[in-house]
Amino acid sequence: MGIVDVRQPLADHEGRPHRLDQGLQSGVWRHDLMQEVAPDLPVVPGPLSEYRQQASFDWKQLRIALEDPEILRIKMNLWRKLEADPVFAHPRVTPPMEEQKKRVAVQLRRFLELNIIPQEVHNYSYKDKTKFMMAINAATSSWNKNLSVKFGLGVSLFTNALLSLGTERHLPFYDAVWDNRFLFALGMTEVGHGSNTKQVRTTATYDPPTQSFIIHTPDFEAAKCWAGNLGKTCTHIMLFAQLITADDTCHGLHAFLVPIRDPETLSPYPGIRVGDIGEKIGLNGIDNGFAMFDNYRIPRENLLNRTGDVTAEGEYESCFQNPEQILGAALENLLAGRVAISQESTHDLCTAVTISVRYAAVRKQGGPRNAKEELSILEYPLHQWRLFPYVAAACVFKVFIGDFTDQYLDLVEQSYKGAEMKDLTSVAAEVHAMVSATKPLITWTCASALQESREACGGHGYLKASQLGIMRADHDATVTYEGDNNVLLQQTSNWIVRNWPHAIQGNTSAILDASPFGTLHCLINAEEKLKEEFTGTTVDDVLNPHFVKSSYEWLVCWLTQSLDNQLQKLKSSGLDRFTARAQVHAFYAKPLALAYGENSALSYFWEKLKTPELPCEIRSILERLYVLYGLWGIQRNLALFYKGGFASGSKMADLIQEACQAVCGTLKPEIVAVIDAIAHPDSVVKSILGRSDGKIYDHLYDAYMSQQGNTGRPTWWHEVSAKTQSKL
Repeated sequence: MGIVDVRQPLADHEGRPHRLDQGLQSGVWRHDLMQEVAPDLPVVPGPLSEYRQQASFDWKQLRIALEDPEILRIKMNLWRKLEADPVFAHPRVTPPMEEQKKRVAVQLRRFLELNIIPQEVHNYSYKDKTKFMMAINAATSSWNKNLSVKFGLGVSLFTNALLSLGTERHLPFYDAVWDNRFLFALGMTEVGHGSNTKQVRTTATYDPPTQSFIIHTPDFEAAKCWAGNLGKTCTHIMLFAQLITADDTCHGLHAFLVPIRDPETLSPYPGIRVGDIGEKIGLNGIDNGFAMFDNYRIPRENLLNRTGDVTAEGEYESCFQNPEQILGAALENLLAGRVAISQESTHDLCTAVTISVRYAAVRKQGGPRNAKEELSILEYPLHQWRLFPYVAAACVFKVFIGDFTDQYLDLVEQSYKGAEMKDLTSVAAEVHAMVSATKPLITWTCASALQESREACGGHGYLKASQLGIMRADHDATVTYEGDNNVLLQQTSNWIVRNWPHAIQGNTSAILDASPFGTLHCLINAEEKLKEEFTGTTVDDVLNPHFVKSSYEWLVCWLTQSLDNQLQKLKSSGLDRFTARAQVHAFYAKPLALAYGENSALSYFWEKLKTPELPCEIRSILERLYVLYGLWGIQRNLALFYKGGFASGSKMADLIQEACQAVCGTLKPEIVAVIDAIAHPDSVVKSILGRSDGKIYDHLYDAYMSQQGNTGRPTWWHEVSAKTQSKL
């Protein structure tokens, strides 16, 4: 496959650049444009082709409906570029840990040499540049998560943080990173402090006579740790430390650019004890490290000083500019990483179900007595219930995270430009609440999908070549980095319950002001919604979008009311605010934040469903996916619907179960085509069980026979073989 330049826009046959949306003709995409983002699949007779022929829609049209075609183009072109270069080839056998680190470091150098992020991207608007970078990051993550982490931490995330926290004096660092002369690590977490970042204990004390900051680690618990690239390869670290001026005044957490190693020799500088933290359960191509500083000096200018600076004489100065610009820096650094993780995890979720559903279509097991052929396990209702909700989740999340990212980047871009924004504080609070719910929701769903997919592929799923075990181990880190999921959910529930008084007072305008993105609109008319009870009598009463929407609105209202009531009760008993919040987190706050996240995802997906130009067959499949994802969530939360009085007796539970099985049944002939719409190329999926040709047994044979020495006698045979005993 030839190298494709991701910098070039698509062009027509006369060379004129165009956007993919210009290829839409009477609701149908031009074939040549569609091929760029949705290449034809192999035409191979077999179970996959049989299921594909049953679909009522064109999978390529669904792919365009679920994701921005321009983003798809960037990803597809990057994958072609990586596939064409042997440096990025996937090893058949897991190399030793040190070799894994070397491979990823070499790949990063090659990645930058290929000019995958061309110079002109740096001149794009903030939104366009960040969307491009996020697309590259997500695509790289699907190809090799180790490489995406190394690039993301050491280059893209660092340079974004540098631009938002630093000033013109730091631009040489920006250029050096993109020129492949420096590699950075981000040093926030300490051995003894993770989520509570305000209490990190590394200090940076200003010394006026030498105009330098003295970086010091008081003890091992204050050692920086888990920083990717720090263990072996980084030349610098963006260090977060408590800034202390000469008068012993602490001005809080600030960021500093700290040289760690000589760029030419990679030898650590004196005054720093730095090393690798050791083997992990995944992502061992990343050299996560620790560092301790012994009164190590850096120049005064290495303080990132956009929001605060220290003069040569040692005076601390606030450098706050207008609030909109400060918001831009804060939002980007606090939230962009979590948005990126949500995108990557959605990719992983798509890959997990691609493997397990394609395998289920091909794998045959059992059937009625005297049947001529065994049934594909995809035919079994239990197997459908195990996998189809995760397929629905993948589709819902693709739309949700894509559209939310657009809104989020619009917000940050406006704030950077200093635009006047109505209800600035409300916007920032809602975005923070949304991201704090989205990252846990998506990463946990993906983790569950990977486990269920592994089990659904039986013993073959346990093979490394299935890819599911590798993905499971590598994905596992996402639930704790960039914010532990359980801690993040507290931020969301705090914001929701803070706005509950507006709901019980019937103050609709206050809710609208507090929720510019609309995610709290479910609290409008809360008292009326809480009076609702389930009255359905047939499966059709629950097998529809209206039931899903109204049920989730009731659930969010009831959980918010329950959380508020419990907090008030605990405070009345004499508990302080901190202790009261800790008491309610497990059974009140956490369920609320997750239900809010699910409702938000469904709301964004529903807006996509209302797009006028959607072909009717695409709208039909999207509606069924919406209903399945919603019913799946309602079924998991049935106890809450009964506890809150929304339902009584067994009717609602019985109908929900019947509806879940029914919608899975209607999706069975469509599901392989849905997978084709969300699947990445075979070279990205990397699974012998999930390839688009469906030849799983041919690929299994190749995997068995390609193992070096697998059919020969072991070299250690003489140590375990039976010994002939002498008769003497």
